[in-house]
This record gives sequence, C-alpha cells and structure tokens, in this order.
Amino acid sequence: MVDVAKLLDPVSKARRRRSAPLVLEIDLTEGLSDEAPADPLGQILARRHQRLSDLIEGIRRGAHDPRVVALAARIDGRPLGFARVQELRAAVVAFRAAGKPTVAWSESFGDFGPGTVPYYLATAFEEIALLPTGLVGLTGLGMHTTFFRSAIDKLGVEYQAGARHEYKNAVNVFTETGYTDAHREAAGRIVESLGEQVVEGIAEGRGLAPERVRELTDRGPLLAEEALEAGLVDRLAYRDEVYADLLGRFGDGSRAGAGARLRYVTRYHHRHAVASRVSVRSRGHIALISGIGTIATGRSRRSPLGGGATMGSDTVTAAFRAAREDDDVKAVVFRVDSRGGSAVASDIIRREVALTRDAGTPVIVSMGDFAGSGGYYIALGGDLIVAQPGTLTGSIGVYAAKPVLTGLMDRLGVSSDSVDGAAHAGMFGTDRGFSESEWERINAMLDSIYRDFTGKVAEARGMTPEAVHEVARGRVWTGRDARERGLVDELGGLETAVRLAREKAGLPGAGLRPYPSTGPLERLIPAESSEDRAAAPQGRLDAWGSLAEISARLGLPAAGPLAMPGSWEIG
Repeated sequence: MVDVAKLLDPVSKARRRRSAPLVLEIDLTEGLSDEAPADPLGQILARRHQRLSDLIEGIRRGAHDPRVVALAARIDGRPLGFARVQELRAAVVAFRAAGKPTVAWSESFGDFGPGTVPYYLATAFEEIALLPTGLVGLTGLGMHTTFFRSAIDKLGVEYQAGARHEYKNAVNVFTETGYTDAHREAAGRIVESLGEQVVEGIAEGRGLAPERVRELTDRGPLLAEEALEAGLVDRLAYRDEVYADLLGRFGDGSRAGAGARLRYVTRYHHRHAVASRVSVRSRGHIALISGIGTIATGRSRRSPLGGGATMGSDTVTAAFRAAREDDDVKAVVFRVDSRGGSAVASDIIRREVALTRDAGTPVIVSMGDFAGSGGYYIALGGDLIVAQPGTLTGSIGVYAAKPVLTGLMDRLGVSSDSVDGAAHAGMFGTDRGFSESEWERINAMLDSIYRDFTGKVAEARGMTPEAVHEVARGRVWTGRDARERGLVDELGGLETAVRLAREKAGLPGAGLRPYPSTGPLERLIPAESSEDRAAAPQGRLDAWGSLAEISARLGLPAAGPLAMPGSWEIG
C-alpha cells in the first residue's frame, strides 16, 4: 500500500521552508564593493563580494517584511571604508527601529591589529557577541604617511612639482621628508572629525559616556573578558551558540523545517528585485549610475583580479545620455567613490550630469568613502550632493609633477640624447627638469584649472569666489565639515539619496536599479560605432531581448541566458 503521508512529506517540508521566518545574514569577511565588475570573469571572481546597494536595499526591504524576523552580521577586523560603514550602520539602526532583533558577532575585532572601524559598525547592532579568545581592537584612528624624499635623493632622482594650493599635498610624499604645517593641519582635522564620529557612535550604541569610550580606547586593544566587563560586548560565545540562540527565538524548532531559516541579505534582495522587475518597468524607476575609481578619458575598466577601478568618461557619460532618453528612468542617483584623476575627463562627466539635470531628470549625487578633487568636480552637475559624515571630499585644487631621472641614469651609466623641433618639445620628458619658460606654462595651466574648478564650485554651490577659495586650496574635508562649509547638501548614504531622488521624481515607491545593465551576450556583439552601447535606451539592451518580461516572471537571471543561475562559490 502506498504511504500517501510519506509521499507528501517532502512537499509539506518545502511549504514550511517557504513560509518559515527568515533571519537575514551579512558576512563582511569577504569584502564589500560599490559595483560589480562589468566583465564575466570579474563577475565570477567577485561573486562573494557583496554590493553595498544590495545590502542597503535588502535590509530596508527586510525591515518592512513580516516574514523577516531578525538580522545577524559576521564582522572581523579587516578594513572597511568608513563612509560605507556609516551607511550600513544607518540601515541597521532603521531595521532595529522596526522592532526586530539585530546581532553582530565576531571571532575578533582585529586579531593583533586595529579593529576600531569594524567595532564601530558592530555597535549599531542591539547585541554584540565575541569569541571567548577574541579581541576588541579599539585603539582609535590615526593617519600614517610614508615619505620617499630621502630615498629618491639617494637614488639621484629629483621630483619637480607644482600645486594649487598649500593643502594639495598628494606630491608631498616625494618632495618632503615629513608633514608640512598645512599637511599636518588638514590630516589632524580629518583624524579629529572621524574620531569624534566613532566616539559618538560607540557611546550611543553601547549606552556609555563619551569620556568612558575615550578611556577604553586609550586602554585598547581589550581582551574578551575585559571587553565584556566594560560593556563593549554582551556575551562571549562561539558561532554555533550565537546562531542556536538567535534561531531558537523564532518558530517551532521541534519540527523539521519549521524553525527560522538563515538567508544572506543579498540573496533575499535579488529574489525580490527580480520578482518586482516587471512592475518597475510599467511605473518607472530610479537609475543607479556608478562612478568608481580613478577618473580618466575612455571607457571604464577594472582588473578582474581585484585591481583598481577606472572611471571612464565615455562609459559614464553614455550612461547619463541613456538615462535621460529612457522614459522609464524618472531620476538618477549618481554614486561617486573616487579620489579624482583627469581634469578633462572630470569636466566631461560633470557636463553630462548637468545636461541630464537640465533635461528634467533629477540627479542626486551619493558620495562613498571618497569624492575628492575630480570626484568632487563631477558631483557639481547634480541637483543635490549627499555625503556621509565620514566621507572624504573637497580637495578642490590641482597639481602637476614629474621625476627627473638624470642623476639616477648617470649612476647607472645610462645616457640619453634628443633632437627637439621646438623649445618645449621635450618638457614632459624625465631626462631634464623644466626650464624657466616651461615652468611658466606649467603655472599657467595650474592657475587656469584652479580658476575654472573654483568658478564651477562657486556657480554650483551659490558661493562667492572668495568663499570657495577659503574652503578650497586643495584641502580635504570630512563630509560633516564639508556640509558646514556649504560643499554638501545632506548628510546620509545611498538610502538618503534614493529618498531624495524619489521625492524629486514624485514617485515615493520607485525602485532602485543599477544602470545601465548589459549581459554577457550584449558584450559579445561588436560595436557599431564609437558611441558607447550604454547610450542606447535600456529597453533595447536587455540581455533577454523580447523575452525580458517573461524571463523576469520565471525568475531567470537578469544578466541573460549565458549567466549562471543562483549563487555559486568556487573554492
């Protein structure tokens, strides 16, 4: 006789799993990024690197989802960007405000190393658990700079540089043996401002007086028992104990599949994002355009092996052209995380941002860990600038430099010669220094770029040239200090920028969507012209073509038919 109950048991278990309470989970030990690599190989290698926007949107969604009952995070001592940490803290605090438990656990906040910023993140959670043999590396913040002047002198290298103005200190590592007064002043204020923010956050999160936090910081790093006694952590426990306790609070653990289930925030977000994509098409959405890395002309690129990113003006401007031609895009959030780069490329991007704004598509700039120099320049075209209190921004200035290798070449017995067809034909070569007339040209270029940069800041920010010069001169500010000086409109992260974009667009419930989105098939098609393919309206670029809506309903990967479905780990 067929046992019907036994046959139906797997179905019953599957149903219980689908309806079981969810505990969302974040694992920050594998890194955090602002955007996914564009190439297929890079995407595979970066599968474990969570995108900040996915985390923020997933946590926000989970706070309002009755099925989601708690949030847990694994945090270790490896470096995390300060502004990104503040974005996560804000999202966690909002999740807590919904009345749902939050737990951070760590094997060690810095294992014989600094752990101040990771611990600062953990204090946004209601409960902190630490391994009994772990540490709380709460040792405070500092800024360390290595200077190479003496070394290059010994090598016979001369470094010639000009800057506008005294705070534009990028080349100081080659021209000085230590901090200049201006360099020390700027660095000191950055450390002071960020330190104040850390103390405030820890004091609020742990219910301690700021003076007590500073006292404990001066004693750090702290052993697990010391941290527990001081109230920096709530319990000492291993992973299995932390999760057994958390999962045991929800559901009926006596029946298989009936208890609460763990799910990564990014997996949870992706499932809901795919399910809602069809409705997003019909009512419009907010486009998220990324500007990450060193600014240069040409196309954006990133090393598939984890190297630095380049923000190419061709790629970014094409995305903005596509956005303002796309009827489904009701506003743009421009995510900027860049220390700067080419002045020419920066101006190209700034203008395209401004054209998009002037065409009636609101642009809200969201600054990441860095948005300085060229990174600030490109933000000037937006309607509003949003930065975290810990964002490093400003650096409104310019510099030019080159090494002169004549002394080193002489020591090595290497000689060079040249035939110049004009007085300045070899001025950028490394075989000689600038002549007096060449220095005149260098200074003219520096003055022109600085005047243009500060003029655009004055126009965009509604400031006088004198007021801009006072906060410019190459000085880097924290987001909190920049707002006080009129360089930033709002303090907050991506969620704040999205909220402002929704308000500008008049669509309170509009979804956020990375833009443009091209799949592997699209990248295999040869280019028709020099126009970046991203400049085409996005409806023509969907990797599934005319099957886009059907594929979304079926839950197929948005990247297209050659994408690997689900989450894959190689290891």
